[in-house]
Amino acid sequence: MKTAARQNGKYQVMAEINMIPLIDVALVLLIIFMVMTPFLIKSQIKINLPKAKLKETMPRPDQILTIQVDSSGGIFIDGQNVVRETLENRLRGRISDPQNQPVMIEADQDVKFQHVVTVMDAVKRIGVTKLAINVKHDAPRRQEKKN
Repeated sequence: MKTAARQNGKYQVMAEINMIPLIDVALVLLIIFMVMTPFLIKSQIKINLPKAKLKETMPRPDQILTIQVDSSGGIFIDGQNVVRETLENRLRGRISDPQNQPVMIEADQDVKFQHVVTVMDAVKRIGVTKLAINVKHDAPRRQEKKN
């Protein structure tokens, strides 16, 4: 860029290029590309998720083996206290068909996650494929009719 500058009454040509605006524009473009790249990559990943349908027939509660974990980490199978070291053996004796026997884990909300993982690991090692975790469902609030 040539600019005329006045020096001692005469004009002289400046042959310098101001690099600051060019660097500013380059940095702004770099930041825009850095921010947009994760979104562009994420949008290119195509996953066809499987669909699930609720079964019309759910197992009866007496068919489900319930394992409970209390807040102190105690393990109970159908209400009977089980020592952690004998859990897998007790499950093997209780479950005759691991492929078809549903198992439900009910854990206190204050229990350490490790206790739940221990139970899940023991259930998985004996070959159970139908595993569920029970939660308390909040009842929907009924709206009162206004007169």
